Amino acid sequence: MSFPLKKSLFAILASCVLLLAACGTNKEDAGNKENGTEAKKVLNVGTEATFAPFEFMDKGEITGFDIDLLSAAAEEAGYELKIENTGWDAMLAGLQGKQLDIGMSGITIKEDRLKTYDFSVPYFESTSMIAFNKDVKINSAEDLKGKKIGVQNGTTGQYSAEDIVGKNSSDISKYETAALMFQALQSKNVDAVVTDIAVALEYVKNNPDNGVQTVGDKQFDAEYYGFAFQKGSELTDEFDTALNKLFENGKYEEIYKKWFIEEPNLKSLQEAANLYK
Repeated sequence: MSFPLKKSLFAILASCVLLLAACGTNKEDAGNKENGTEAKKVLNVGTEATFAPFEFMDKGEITGFDIDLLSAAAEEAGYELKIENTGWDAMLAGLQGKQLDIGMSGITIKEDRLKTYDFSVPYFESTSMIAFNKDVKINSAEDLKGKKIGVQNGTTGQYSAEDIVGKNSSDISKYETAALMFQALQSKNVDAVVTDIAVALEYVKNNPDNGVQTVGDKQFDAEYYGFAFQKGSELTDEFDTALNKLFENGKYEEIYKKWFIEEPNLKSLQEAANLYK
């Protein structure tokens, strides 16, 4: 009789220890929630990190204006980010296939893209610009005719070039990344490239000895970047709220001036938001 009694007492004590441990864990979890230390949900983000100054590689890390801004918005919304350099096409496919939560690569909000993806409120105003070798004469977009033109495939730079020389023009060479496009310009495989204005200016700034010049044109319309989400994603509204908070509290302006020095045009972004929402 004594053996079963000892066994029963041991079982009771063990149960009490487990119960106390569970209570302690529950109290700790509750305390973490009250203190705001509950583990945040991690969102998978895809990008194409050759699009300086918006996203690019620096000492093995993805950095840039988009990374700083999305990270600040994620913190405001209560999320952690896992950012991968997926490439442009894989980023868009990842959103459609629901492997990615957010796409970030200076993505212009366009009507045709809105059929497939959701977008945040606009966070950056841009336009296309021509970058060309110094021994090529280009004063306007019309001068692209008859020239060999490089563009990044699937971007508004491609569409801007096609508007000038024709959609099926054999003079347009399409590259998978902005880096490959500028490499073609540097090696003189193309006479000029058409890309976003900030990207063109950043390339010239970082490569002063290449003799690359730039010119804009009124034919190139204003465009607006947004972070892309899966169609119907609940995250869209959450990040809209977070971005608007950053616009209001001065954090957006701080990040913008870090990368572009000048003041952002918040009024223009607000007007654009009314067009897409």
